[in-house]
Amino acid sequence: MSLTVHLTINGGLRRVELDDPRTTLLDLLRERLGLTGAKKGCDRGQCGACTVLVDGRRINACLALAASLDGAEVTTIEGLAEGGRLHPVQAAFIAHDGFQCGFCTPGQIMSAVGLIAEGHAGDDPERVRELMSGNLCRCAAYRGITEAVLEAQGVLAGQAQETAA
Repeated sequence: MSLTVHLTINGGLRRVELDDPRTTLLDLLRERLGLTGAKKGCDRGQCGACTVLVDGRRINACLALAASLDGAEVTTIEGLAEGGRLHPVQAAFIAHDGFQCGFCTPGQIMSAVGLIAEGHAGDDPERVRELMSGNLCRCAAYRGITEAVLEAQGVLAGQAQETAA
């Protein structure tokens, strides 16, 4: 028995047939749709390498059943840049060397985008570190990650003020 789900993924509506209702969002993205930016690290929701945004909120895609997300809007790292222009968080990660091996980087970036969108980032490095603690980096690039989140928070806040004015 198959199940059909409709998802808006990176702005495009997708109709997906699921042969197994236990298919996770991560497996759907990587294996069925070829969106390999979200990584399968621990597959237990402990490392954050699979972080994506669902309806604007950050989640661990390895823990979410695709069948439970019918009608949801999913944003992956592949959908962040607009017209070849990097998202401010992506640009800040490059500027602050917020990555080393790069395995965790997509999840870190998606978590940072969600954190900023949730309005929790502020300008306190300790707060950012705490709220990003669900994303692990084996290379320990945490300083650069924190600096990147703080810079991107400032850039996005400035853009929001310009838009409001």
